Amino acid sequence: MDEQGLEDAAILLMSLGEDEAAEVFKQLEPKEVQSLGETIARLKTVSRERVDTVLNRFAQEAAEVGSLVSDTDEYVKAVLRRALGEEKANLLIDRIIQTSDVAGIESLKWMDPGSVAELLRNEHPQIVAAILVHLDPDLASGALKYFSDRHRNEVMIRIATLDGIQPAALRDLNEVMSRVLAGGTQVRRQSLGGVKPAAEIINLMGSAVETSVLDYIREADGDLAQKIMDNMFVFDDLAKLDDKGFQALLKEVQTESLIIALKGASPEIRDKVFRNMSSRAAETLREDLDSRGPVKLSEVEGEQKEMLKIVRRLADEGQIVLAGGGDDEYV
Repeated sequence: MDEQGLEDAAILLMSLGEDEAAEVFKQLEPKEVQSLGETIARLKTVSRERVDTVLNRFAQEAAEVGSLVSDTDEYVKAVLRRALGEEKANLLIDRIIQTSDVAGIESLKWMDPGSVAELLRNEHPQIVAAILVHLDPDLASGALKYFSDRHRNEVMIRIATLDGIQPAALRDLNEVMSRVLAGGTQVRRQSLGGVKPAAEIINLMGSAVETSVLDYIREADGDLAQKIMDNMFVFDDLAKLDDKGFQALLKEVQTESLIIALKGASPEIRDKVFRNMSSRAAETLREDLDSRGPVKLSEVEGEQKEMLKIVRRLADEGQIVLAGGGDDEYV
């Protein structure tokens, strides 16, 4: 969601009142709660005209949304049992609808990477892998940075070769987490693990750790390492985007973030940015880059990772076609 969308959502929630807004927050992911909370805190005053615009648009869009059935899970169960009979249907239902309690695993999403790492540090790499694939790639990569090189590399190999998680296995995983966490929720079974999630996690680890992990995987399985690399998209790969996709990216990036990201960018990336802006905007950006003093490499890499997240989101939305798949130094 872009800045405009976040502000509109924040305005809508503030208009609902505390009780109703709290119910909405219960349905959101941790990152969504944080983003909306920060936006609400930042919005000190909002014009009545904008509030009316947001509410009117919400009312219109809500009126256009309907539900075919009130409980889709129960509908699927009933249809399959009528079509296949109780025994065959139950076998298939387990694969379609996951009803195991995984609140323990889901609760990890609200923790910081260090806390997640501390909880999982002594678990077998296969268990760690199966749990981490339920988390956002940035949280999973952050947690893995706290592991030893050998443990981290073993986990990454298992993530890359993981081919989904069956309901019974997921129940076992939750029992592991129940030693320290408790709760109740239900989630649908997902196809988790594999080369692509492994590539996404490695993408967010930073260059030094990334190299170590890939070298380890390459030594164990060269073909697997190549498949992971084929699915990785690094900052320099932005040069491979077509102009239309690159312009879509620039619309989503704040100027300050772009300046910091470009401090560590290659001349090719910088030229591509300037070519896809108006001459006036490009000249202003050049001046800002020239006047900006040294920036910590960790800050540059952080902003570049944020841009890569935007690229992956735009790719998922079909707005971009992907052509490719530490220490505080200063630049």
